[in-house]
Amino acid sequence: MRILVACEESQRVCTEFRRLGHEAYSCDIEPCSGEHPEWHIQADVVPLLDGNCSFRTVDGTGHRIGGKWDMIIAFPPCTYITNAGAVRMRVRGEIVQERYQKAMEAKAFFMKIMNAECERIAIENPTPMKLLKLPEYDQAIQPYQFGHPYSKRTCLWLKGLPKLEPTEVIEQHQPYVNGGSRDKHGNYRQFVGRKERDKKTRAKTFTGIAKAMAEQWGKEGMSIDGKLQKHGQNT
Repeated sequence: MRILVACEESQRVCTEFRRLGHEAYSCDIEPCSGEHPEWHIQADVVPLLDGNCSFRTVDGTGHRIGGKWDMIIAFPPCTYITNAGAVRMRVRGEIVQERYQKAMEAKAFFMKIMNAECERIAIENPTPMKLLKLPEYDQAIQPYQFGHPYSKRTCLWLKGLPKLEPTEVIEQHQPYVNGGSRDKHGNYRQFVGRKERDKKTRAKTFTGIAKAMAEQWGKEGMSIDGKLQKHGQNT
């Protein structure tokens, strides 16, 4: 399948699909850190969303996608969308207009991806703030369901794709983000002696989740309703 992985500089999802033989490309305005410039498009993803497009990967090679993408997986910026930022949306009960405007721009970008001309779409983001009225997400997942000893709740909006099935549940886990959980008194926990991960590191997809996406959604013969067709039928 031809797969566009939008807003991904780490190339973790792109690489997992490539390992299974798919024609996958990561796209981000940032340089890739996944060491595969031949698979990375460093550009605005919007002109590519509906397919029928030409582009160059970072290594200078030209490519042409005739027709629609078979799948789009996207990780749009969440700074102004996430519910974690709701506390900064209001000051003394009043909405901060500058921040609200940025949030609405982020929502518009999110919706461009969701409404792309593609039959299989997955969008990943943290729980959104209710104020933006994004469509209801289809699934919430945790890293500890995919072999990582961490909690970091994230949501999936799915079109033509099934929910991800957990691959390895880790019973003992801790929050991935410092201060990301509360104690019995309702105060955010701070982990003494544990260095906070930088923003770019926190945004990277966990390898176990990336692998699950590729192995479960990249199955040969998957139809647009997320079910497997009989071997030999076209996707």
